[in-house]
Amino acid sequence: MKAFTYERATDPAAAAAQAARNPGARFIAGGTNLLDLMKLQIEAPVHLIDVNGLALDRVEDLPDGGLRIGALVRNADLAAHPRVRRDYALLSRALLAGASAQLRNRATTAGNLLQRTRCPYFYDPQQACNKRLPGSGCAAMGGFNRNLAVVGASEHCIATHPSDMAVAMRALDAQVETVRGDGHTRKIALAQFYRAPGETPQQETVLERGELITGVVLPPPLGGRHVYHKVRDRASYAFAIVSVGVVVREDGALRVALGGVAPQPWRVEAAEQGRDARRIAARLLDGARTTPQNAFKLPLVERTLAAVLDEARA
Repeated sequence: MKAFTYERATDPAAAAAQAARNPGARFIAGGTNLLDLMKLQIEAPVHLIDVNGLALDRVEDLPDGGLRIGALVRNADLAAHPRVRRDYALLSRALLAGASAQLRNRATTAGNLLQRTRCPYFYDPQQACNKRLPGSGCAAMGGFNRNLAVVGASEHCIATHPSDMAVAMRALDAQVETVRGDGHTRKIALAQFYRAPGETPQQETVLERGELITGVVLPPPLGGRHVYHKVRDRASYAFAIVSVGVVVREDGALRVALGGVAPQPWRVEAAEQGRDARRIAARLLDGARTTPQNAFKLPLVERTLAAVLDEARA
């Protein structure tokens, strides 16, 4: 591991300002992803800003009936929170499907949104990866790509986003709250939070340098039935091959988001006007570009979606 300096933040705006002044700085909270990347020298921050001391670890009711989730709320605590279990069951179920119990006890809300891809070529410094080293190429294109993206990718990167939590939050129309180095705050709809890889796959979100996530806001509850199903190679501690999150409201209106198929949690609102799983899947996966190894994901999405819809509508 390379040498770095360290400080403990006491104020969100000051932490953002410090990170904005230092291009080599990174925020650290749970560290469940960043520390692994540092050990492999995929990331080598020169300065770490520990944000664990900030008062961003609460779940709060909002006047409109929504919910504000602090950036430092641990995944285990969020999944077990009474209001989340009652009103946002899709989020609770997605969180419980992610990682191991030990990791959920450390991982934070903001860190979960910002975790890096688990593409094996990103994690191997000996392989070409445009996300890790821009302009070096994408070894995944002609390599082992069974678990990689079928929609939303580009010729420069076919990595997938690994978060289960983000899939649920995309279906629930979450907004991300941040503070920038100049002290200004903003809210970013999760639908606009992630960047498509295009020619710059190393730019994964719309966050500016030093911008700190302070919380996530969920709108008032949708009601209805919430179902999250994750298809993976083994029953525990595995990232999704395909995951499907569905909310079926009392009036029959539908919300659908997918994981394991794209560089970000994948939702196409126009697809939600249908009721037949085959047609919905076709709209969700319109324009898909597959390889011989991952083409099976298309029928897998359709079949998983059909099973989830049957369960939600039962």
